[in-house]
Amino acid sequence: MRGGTPQQTLVLIDGAIVNSATDGSYDFANLTSDNIERIEILRGSQSMLWGSDAMGGVINITTKRGREKPNISGFVEYGSFNTIREGGSLSGKKGPIDFSGSITRLDTAGFSAINYRRGAAERDGYHNWQGSVRLGADLPKDGRLEFSFRWLDGIVNFDGFGFNSTTFASDPADVFGARSRNTQYVFAGNYAQPITAWWSQKLTLSRATENLASDGGTVERNLVTGTTGLIGFPFRSQIETTSNRLEWQHNIQIGKPLSVTAGYQFREQRGDNRDLLTNTTVFENRSVSSHAGFGEAQLNLWDRVFGTAGIRQDEYNAFGSATTYRVTGGYLHRETGTKLRGSYATGFRAPTINELFFPGFGNPNLKPEKSQALDVAIEQALPNDRGSISVGYFWTRYRNLILSVFDPAECTAPGSFGFCAQNVGLAKAEGVEVSTKLKLYRDGPWIKSLDLHIQYTYAATRDISSGSDSRLPKWPLHQISTVLSYQPIESLRANLEGRYVGERFGNVGNGNPTPSFVVWNLSASYDVTKYMQAYLRLDNIFNEKYEETLFFGTPIRSIFGGVRINYDLPI
Repeated sequence: MRGGTPQQTLVLIDGAIVNSATDGSYDFANLTSDNIERIEILRGSQSMLWGSDAMGGVINITTKRGREKPNISGFVEYGSFNTIREGGSLSGKKGPIDFSGSITRLDTAGFSAINYRRGAAERDGYHNWQGSVRLGADLPKDGRLEFSFRWLDGIVNFDGFGFNSTTFASDPADVFGARSRNTQYVFAGNYAQPITAWWSQKLTLSRATENLASDGGTVERNLVTGTTGLIGFPFRSQIETTSNRLEWQHNIQIGKPLSVTAGYQFREQRGDNRDLLTNTTVFENRSVSSHAGFGEAQLNLWDRVFGTAGIRQDEYNAFGSATTYRVTGGYLHRETGTKLRGSYATGFRAPTINELFFPGFGNPNLKPEKSQALDVAIEQALPNDRGSISVGYFWTRYRNLILSVFDPAECTAPGSFGFCAQNVGLAKAEGVEVSTKLKLYRDGPWIKSLDLHIQYTYAATRDISSGSDSRLPKWPLHQISTVLSYQPIESLRANLEGRYVGERFGNVGNGNPTPSFVVWNLSASYDVTKYMQAYLRLDNIFNEKYEETLFFGTPIRSIFGGVRINYDLPI
């Protein structure tokens, strides 16, 4: 987000940190929207509250909570690429106990991981199972106890790159037999209880485990030379990671205008990496852990003027300490519906296990990446509750970025060939975000509702490490997304979604450009009866030929349809 990398965005599921302990990012490919109640996206540095990995932002995912009478539902879907998707769920509330659970399955023959327009021919399939459970209980004296569990199991075939002995380049290649299996288990529990009328506490415990087994395949077909042969760089690996988190948070109301939040957080990440081809250990039981204390004061004057100020201190076993802080301010003019807000914050990202310990690359002397971020915005509500328009400006400066550097004097580990991870990167990002939500029409002939949502982001990113002032890889200057929602009658709904992404570059030298693209999708649903809904989705309506990432495939025009059944249980 805002010029940051995936490793600089913290991802949580029900309070459990799911970023990989080895490379720091989170792979969303295995996570579907089933049984998810909401996804909260916090842009800008959030390290003061969340700690490491939140220097670019936070994505907080929450499982559905049972709130009404017990309900059972199921669906089945079929579509392009021989895609079959099915699942079921059960949710509800009975007395003080609420519950929700779901299980889903997806199987698809897929399309080539390398873009078929570059000559790829074989399909790369995908198979996914996942299940989730959330249980909660309302306790005496406004207490609350919750437990959640999510299981994800995904198998994907993939392609790669082959060595060209003539040009000494890495060419895209069809790889036969290459696949990976990613199995994740996410556990979380929390207990909240007011202590007095002005003091409450919440205890959160979580664990996320991941097992990634990969096989690089046996035969590859170079799509540039057309030659087929044994894969040049065979590999088989197994990576196992565990992320543990404990947080004890207290909220104290000091008079009417002032409240304070304070707490303690423990975090631990462990990882093992094995080379199954040679049956050797790459690294074993490596860990990074931290203890942190944080505090924040929140001010509310007349429900018009708002402000916060907070500080956090993290102590890591791998590199020492990191101090972050954040201040925010806001003003609400109720008479005109005008909101003003701004913030300034610092952030950090701790080195990952790979960056610290991977043989031939890791550097145990690394320090954390750091950032400074400024954010200001204005939001204006439109008359007669017709929507809102917001405009914001952001500025972020990154330093101590961890990069692979050729430095034979420092990078002397066996197998490094003079390269290793070092804190040498310096970058900045600034831009403008414009968003509008419009209620275009209500309760007319054949138009029960018509809504429009448009989001535009201009992000000027710069790599200023070497003075070249080039754009950061994979970040476009312009992005636009739009959703037009139309409901002609109560039982029928349709959405038209569009997305524009500007040109991106594949490296810091701003070479290997990936062209801009526009993709449109259409979806509709119809309530056949009180218990049955039919739905249809058409992706890439105009069959846009595009790549999200250079060389990698994207779906052609495709269509999917399904039926969903809902039934309230008589209990």
